[in-house]
Amino acid sequence: MKNPFHVMIIPTLGCPSKCKYCWSSEEGSPIMSVETVHEIVVWLQDIPRDRVTFTFHGGEPLLAGADFYRQALPLLADGLAQMHPEFAMQTNLWRMTPEIADALAAYRVPIGSSIDGPEAITDSQRGDGYYQKTMKGYGIAKAHGLDVRFICTFTNKSVKNKEEIFQFFLDKGFTLKLHPALPSIRSENPKEWALEPSEYGELLVYLLDQALDHMGEIEVMNINDLCRCVFVRRGSVCTYVDCMGSTFAIGPDGSIYPCYRFVGMPEYVMGNVADRPSLETLMESPAGKLMLAFKDYVDTACAECKHIKYCRGGCPYNAMAPTPGRIEGVDPHCTAYTRIFDEIGDRLNREMFAAPPMEMGGFGMPSVQKPAKKEKPGVMTLMRRNAMR
Repeated sequence: MKNPFHVMIIPTLGCPSKCKYCWSSEEGSPIMSVETVHEIVVWLQDIPRDRVTFTFHGGEPLLAGADFYRQALPLLADGLAQMHPEFAMQTNLWRMTPEIADALAAYRVPIGSSIDGPEAITDSQRGDGYYQKTMKGYGIAKAHGLDVRFICTFTNKSVKNKEEIFQFFLDKGFTLKLHPALPSIRSENPKEWALEPSEYGELLVYLLDQALDHMGEIEVMNINDLCRCVFVRRGSVCTYVDCMGSTFAIGPDGSIYPCYRFVGMPEYVMGNVADRPSLETLMESPAGKLMLAFKDYVDTACAECKHIKYCRGGCPYNAMAPTPGRIEGVDPHCTAYTRIFDEIGDRLNREMFAAPPMEMGGFGMPSVQKPAKKEKPGVMTLMRRNAMR
């Protein structure tokens, strides 16, 4: 199976918020022109892919304004109709307006936003007033029919309040997607907010328990993804796949990078859409070769790991952040990934082999099985539930 082709469009690196663990720049950074979007379309017309997902990311993509999306979305949708484009956006929602919401709703653009839990916890990590500004934008988005889900960033500070944070998402009826605060190549103190791998692993096990205890009440997307990995023996989200050659990010000036997290760092530029590079040319750039080198490193370093097929060493950016920019190890969260994959695998095995045997009736034929004592749902139930969607 080929990995989905994913192009992240970064209209600007500017952002009006000042989240304490984020690397993004101040508001006022350059904004992508519609002409650059046209260049993206022309570049991709010669790329041999029949599907593509465009994610508008940042920085803060809403800073591009309503007119940008009124023009960019039809350019991409009509100009690349043969690729059956789908869209998504990651935004803090502060600059959401009815006009932008209408432009996005016309193309059914799902929204990912960020809330780190109750207002006090969110504002302590993301800045005073963040929560209220995001919830105001959320109200506008929902009123215009947009589907909004929230990412919750756990830091080494907020993880101590995991019960309160989970209860917040449960009470609000929000889908929960976890994001661990990560070290940054750009930061002078990269681990100030970063969640330690051991804490991350235990957090994932806690959320697995909560997802099972509250099945039908809340969706924990990470747990769904992780269970799917183990069940189908293949990664299903970008952290757990070989993203090389199937994922790219385009900065405001049309520069192409391996991922949005590299945007703005010249040493990771692979090419520019204006030059119409082939995928092979991009992967022959120094940044492309670095990504391929990570894949080769994983094949050797993780060869004996039973989770290699659906983990793939984790995220290459995470692996390079501590060094920085050199491949000397896999994703530091390997400890966390091993912890949760082992937990899911062990539970799945216990559930598969713990089913009570059928009692034998007359003439050696199986009789009707006695009703079993009702137990809480297990991992298999969660897997079946997701498979039916």
